Amino acid sequence: MIVLGIDPGTKVTGYGIVEKISGKLTHVTYGEIRIKRGELLSQGLKKIYDSLMKIVVQFDPQAIAIENIFYGKNVQSLIKQAQARGVAILVASHTGIPIYEYTPLEVKKAAVGYGRAEKSQVQHMVKAILGLPELPPEDASDALAIAICHSNFLKVDPF
Repeated sequence: MIVLGIDPGTKVTGYGIVEKISGKLTHVTYGEIRIKRGELLSQGLKKIYDSLMKIVVQFDPQAIAIENIFYGKNVQSLIKQAQARGVAILVASHTGIPIYEYTPLEVKKAAVGYGRAEKSQVQHMVKAILGLPELPPEDASDALAIAICHSNFLKVDPF
């Protein structure tokens, strides 16, 4: 099974693809979609959509896993994150790929074993789990952790 994990954001959207074959996880690809400073939000959201569509067409995942929005003090940041999540959900909808959501606590617990892990701990565990030669960037690492989480939990109720 090929799983695309997405860590949505309007400044940086991380993505990571893992494949699970006979219980073994391997990394396929990862990266970050970066929006230029000062770029219009609508242009940034379109860039996220276009980039994710290219990734889906190229790698043909069977599932998309995305991080659920969590509570935050900055309402404006949460609204922007929700817009980026909406774009990822739209990609899944347009391609017919089931989408699953996980809380940050579930993702960290699946990757690190501790739900309150720091970003650097997630990076190091993702590197170890997937046997990567170097630490992936933070947002890509989070996306890979989301894909790992889904590969291990395999929720059955699509979003």
